[in-house]
Amino acid sequence: MDARQSKRIANTQRAISLREAAQDPSSGHFRALTLFDESSSTVFAARTMVSGCLQDWGFGNLVDDARLVVSELVGNVVHHAVPDACLTQPGAARRIDVLVKAWPGWLFIGVADEDSTPPDLPVGEFVSPELAGDFAEALLPDRGRGLLIVQRLADAVWWSPKSLGGKTVWCRFDLDGTT
Repeated sequence: MDARQSKRIANTQRAISLREAAQDPSSGHFRALTLFDESSSTVFAARTMVSGCLQDWGFGNLVDDARLVVSELVGNVVHHAVPDACLTQPGAARRIDVLVKAWPGWLFIGVADEDSTPPDLPVGEFVSPELAGDFAEALLPDRGRGLLIVQRLADAVWWSPKSLGGKTVWCRFDLDGTT
């Protein structure tokens, strides 16, 4: 076997191993979907994409929690986000990016919008369950309940500003050794 043949075989084997790695969730995956809030099916489309990703990647046990998290995050953008002046175009719909990243040990979900205003992430418990008794519903906050749900379902929640304006709200699910 000459040097060219051995190099070609090595490149073929490398290409096969890269292709196999792309199909293996333990090596990481990424999907993104751009939505525009003028559609009545914006939240539905985001939930469907996330469900499909998780089923494809073998994380079916996370589908229900991830669908609810995405519903809350995209719903917040639709109902509360006001695009920064530098990102606003008259008559244009607001852009929403949904990002799903699987990496060994973690699943990340991010929802990006064009509003640089930080989200109101709840800090700690609002009220002690022992003190609330039968009146727990009356003591719920007027705002931030959706993000409270996200915090309860995900293992971590944070946000990051985008360089040209806007922000991304992220959450992380620990996969506990599932692949």
